[in-house]
Amino acid sequence: MNLTKSERPHIAFFGCTNSGKSSLVNAVTNQTISVVSDYKGTTTDPVEKSMEILPLGPVVIIDTAGINDAGELGDLRVKTTKRILDKTDIAILVIDSTLGFQEYDKKLLNEFENRNIPYIVVFNKADLKKELQDNNEYLYVSAKTGVGVNELKEKIGHFLSVNQKEKFIIKDKLNAGEIIILVIPIDESAPKGRIILPQQNVLREILDANANAICCQPEQLPDMIQKITPNLVITDSQVFNNIKDIVPKDILLTSFSILMANYKGNLEQQIKGANKISELKDGDNILISEGCTHHRQCNDIGTVKIPSWIKKYTGKNLNFDFTQGGEFPSDISKYALIVHCGGCMLNEAEMKSRLKKADVNNIPIVNYGMAIAYMNGILKRAAEIFNQF
Repeated sequence: MNLTKSERPHIAFFGCTNSGKSSLVNAVTNQTISVVSDYKGTTTDPVEKSMEILPLGPVVIIDTAGINDAGELGDLRVKTTKRILDKTDIAILVIDSTLGFQEYDKKLLNEFENRNIPYIVVFNKADLKKELQDNNEYLYVSAKTGVGVNELKEKIGHFLSVNQKEKFIIKDKLNAGEIIILVIPIDESAPKGRIILPQQNVLREILDANANAICCQPEQLPDMIQKITPNLVITDSQVFNNIKDIVPKDILLTSFSILMANYKGNLEQQIKGANKISELKDGDNILISEGCTHHRQCNDIGTVKIPSWIKKYTGKNLNFDFTQGGEFPSDISKYALIVHCGGCMLNEAEMKSRLKKADVNNIPIVNYGMAIAYMNGILKRAAEIFNQF
């Protein structure tokens, strides 16, 4: 499968200004990814590049601004750099070997360890250091001469092989020859000329399992069910209400969004979040968070449909805030509930960092599909494929 950005391991380079992060990124990728200069603060915003690096394979390389950048603008850059930690699978801490560990470097190491992020400590500019310590914990490299760059790539490759375990959205739940119906509405919210990423990935995994996929629109499902007895029906969550009574109770039913909740998050945590919908009170604040940055239409699911359905279900006067893409509030204490999209455009690390933040702050969180299933009274049925009830 051609891995999308959200499925590629994210390798981020951190460190103080002028430690040579950008030069090392360019050396590792063998491309000019980042602008290099002797002036401090040349890298102002994170630079991301999806690419394939031998022997690592498909990855996302991220170059970040110096963690010790000064001034008001520097503070914003540092804040942005720390946000990159939320989606980092492997962190590379780059240290100027002529200066050694700085206080900022030690703070970064604490951040890595507190977040359980695998990391590699690299002393750059080794060509300027007369004596190098013999220490197996660290790598000595020179972005200028290329010394140690291959060793760094090999070590990153080792970390990837240890930490990146193969996961499936649905393949491991299927048997060869089974029939799966995919209910895919083609309406004003469907992207023209294509189907959305979770639908693409589920379809591919069905084929990889040597099972049979049949795609239809909601209005076609009744005739389809009369002709074919599927083992499983997977639907767009928005039409749960239209099809829940069409699919016989002895046939498994779930949604693309619920599959994503299990694939990229903590299903049990989000089931608990769904149950909190009934406990909402007048005046409660709810955060609706969308992982992608698509153009919001007049009948957008996040800003229009979800709030409408929640208000109708609870009968309460509620307040809603909305975020998109990489935006996620640093302070979520005011929210009684967070309703998140399936996270298909976020990598697993970033999705799990948001779930962890909610858990630490004791804020219930649920994704779109699970919230919709709960409000339609079929959450237990929709999660049955994962043996959660």
